[in-house]
Amino acid sequence: MAQTFGDNKLKVASLFCGCGGMDLGIQGDFNFLDKHYAELPFEVVYAVDNDAYATKIYNDNFLHKCETKDVRDIVPSEVPDHDILLGGFPCQSFSISAQNPPRLGYKDDRGKLFFEMVKVLKEKQPRFFIGENVKGLLSANKGKAFPMIVKEFEKAGYHIHYKLLNASEFGVPQKRERVFIVGFRDFDDYFNFKFPQPNTLNGSKIVLKQVIDKKADKDEKWFFSQRAVEGMLRVREKMNKGRVQDLNQPCNTISSHLAKVSLNGTDPVLMVNERYRRFTPREAANIQSFPTSFKLESVSDNRQYRAIGNAVPPVLMWHVANALVKSCSVEKPKEVKEKKEGVLS
Repeated sequence: MAQTFGDNKLKVASLFCGCGGMDLGIQGDFNFLDKHYAELPFEVVYAVDNDAYATKIYNDNFLHKCETKDVRDIVPSEVPDHDILLGGFPCQSFSISAQNPPRLGYKDDRGKLFFEMVKVLKEKQPRFFIGENVKGLLSANKGKAFPMIVKEFEKAGYHIHYKLLNASEFGVPQKRERVFIVGFRDFDDYFNFKFPQPNTLNGSKIVLKQVIDKKADKDEKWFFSQRAVEGMLRVREKMNKGRVQDLNQPCNTISSHLAKVSLNGTDPVLMVNERYRRFTPREAANIQSFPTSFKLESVSDNRQYRAIGNAVPPVLMWHVANALVKSCSVEKPKEVKEKKEGVLS
């Protein structure tokens, strides 16, 4: 039987923390729309990211402070002791070198960054880790890269569960599919763990119109120019551009590219009175399930878009962390409570 932790909170170290989506989700105690997501028995004691603008947002919102640092400069032995390691590690540029047996190769250094997480795991041996990544990681290099990544985590001493989760099935107004990798040092924890089940009642999901700011419809700043619209219309049929979102459905996946959103790209946009408009940074944060109390404004709009687009939705992360609590005999939180809180207008 897995051990319990009583009143003690589990200590969390967070690599690639960005503006703090995973960290907010694992700690809990926040509101989104009409729900309160209970505090969970986790406490972040160490956080690091190389983006100074994302860490500025992070430090505006958390009592514990994030360090602006390249993870490759971390000395694993100097990382504070922790029970769980978090990491939404970048995954670009994996390739398989022509060797027998095949090994991981890389087109650039970004693909190597998950090894920094492995190094910390080998040195500190926390009880758990949670990694998060894009859906494409499962099929990268004709399906060969992901098993090798899992093998590296296993070589660090961990039993691995992984699953592709769609944020829209967990109370997030976005069709965001992400792979969650959960590692366990102890087999009992591994055996007991179950990923969260979708919690949308009768197929109902949070939809885009619930998080749109109607005031932005009156601000010319957010609308595309006539020149941009005419350029898109010339190629729309053959290029499938101008991705207008259905307000009665969850939004398509947003990304850091919203900082440079274009009608000639695949970015989701809105149609308001026959005119195209982009999302505001606050709307992007709403789509990602950040609470309205989450502070963004200390950096430019472009930096806000980038940080929010790269983040893990806090509500989705809360459900993964809560599943860990329930299945591994970590102190159980109170259930999510309905809260009378106004919908954005």
